[in-house]
Amino acid sequence: MKKFLSMALITVIIMCLFTGCTQKTNASRFTRKIKIGVCHSDFNSKYGSYLLDEMRNYSKSLKDVEVVFVDAKKNSNTQLSQVENFISQGVDAIVVSPLSTDSSKSITDKAKAANIPIISMMLPFVNQNDAASYIAPDSKQAGILEMEYLAKKVNFKGNVAIMMGPLDDNAQRLRTEAYHEVIAKYPDMKIVAQQTADWDRSRGMALMQAWLEDGKQIDVVACNNDEMAIGALKAIEAAGKLGKITVGGMDATPDALEYLKSGKLAVTLFQDAGKLGKYSIDAAIKAAKGENVEKTIIVQNELVTSEDADKYMAKWENRGY
Repeated sequence: MKKFLSMALITVIIMCLFTGCTQKTNASRFTRKIKIGVCHSDFNSKYGSYLLDEMRNYSKSLKDVEVVFVDAKKNSNTQLSQVENFISQGVDAIVVSPLSTDSSKSITDKAKAANIPIISMMLPFVNQNDAASYIAPDSKQAGILEMEYLAKKVNFKGNVAIMMGPLDDNAQRLRTEAYHEVIAKYPDMKIVAQQTADWDRSRGMALMQAWLEDGKQIDVVACNNDEMAIGALKAIEAAGKLGKITVGGMDATPDALEYLKSGKLAVTLFQDAGKLGKYSIDAAIKAAKGENVEKTIIVQNELVTSEDADKYMAKWENRGY
């Protein structure tokens, strides 16, 4: 009996010592600052620039956390190299907005091999299961909201042209897919043109000009983002067709809200860059600490029309824009 009690006591002591050491190791792991690397596909895009500002501002409010930002400038090789640099620097977690889902496998493979948690922002990785979390706006919901509003605006009949983002972009795919699903519900609506303008204002303008010069009869232009929508409106206005073609966009940028207030733009969607940036950094910090992180975090979109444009403009102004 004494021998049994002695062995039990020794076992308890060993377990306590082991637990204490483990807790001490986990606790002391971050006596220094946590270092997070953020690699965005394109911070120079209009929405990307707002996202960068929001993430920088939020990171400044964090204690004992350093966030380093890099811009891949639409180059997948650059993005992979930047992730490799973060790994060699020994960052504690990485946030990546991949250029495309299809090109992301090497990124997650590198992070997994280095045992560094990685977060996907805006677009999912092709092997998303290897990531700690995926944080993005609900692109399918956004496409449905935009197209339903545009359909109602033209009494559910007319010819629709679709301006898409990059063809390998998952957000583009989901938004465009949503447009098609909505249009399919209404027999008097049909798609007469569909092409990418790569999220870009000048390309959106050139594409709209080409459609008009081709003599296409267009009643609605559904755009995957506001920059392309503004470009389309510039071409429409130059052709003297303002008010004859209904245009919708997405992002509710300050520029787009001005077009909305003037009545030129019919609708846009507010994608909260502040929430997206905050949730992504918070998830990275949790993952770095070994804490549980939600595998998917969706930022819901908000429909914005001319009636509430001022409300959303105030949101941007309150953030210093």
